[in-house]
Amino acid sequence: MQRSKAEGYIGLCMKAGKLTCGFNAVETVKKGVYLLILCDTASANAKKEAQKFAARFRCEIVLACGRPLEDIVGRANCKLAAVRDENLAKAILSVTDDEFRKYSGGNI
Repeated sequence: MQRSKAEGYIGLCMKAGKLTCGFNAVETVKKGVYLLILCDTASANAKKEAQKFAARFRCEIVLACGRPLEDIVGRANCKLAAVRDENLAKAILSVTDDEFRKYSGGNI
């Protein structure tokens, strides 16, 4: 299966050590989150929690719809990831498509 450009950028984030995976890990981050990636299969409560994180960090949310986020990052039960590099976050936002959609407000 061919990877999308967004998945490639997420892989670069992981190699650079600029991707924080999981709700508990994201909660411990104090600042420097530029983008949240939320799995489309996350529960309603998880989606509300992600919206709180987005408000706290003043960043956007991208929904991973094509494949589960846990498959992309290689961590079991991972429903949320935080990108801590501004340029990679901008790159991911610039290549959003059907598999990675920008969240634009309202209910997810």
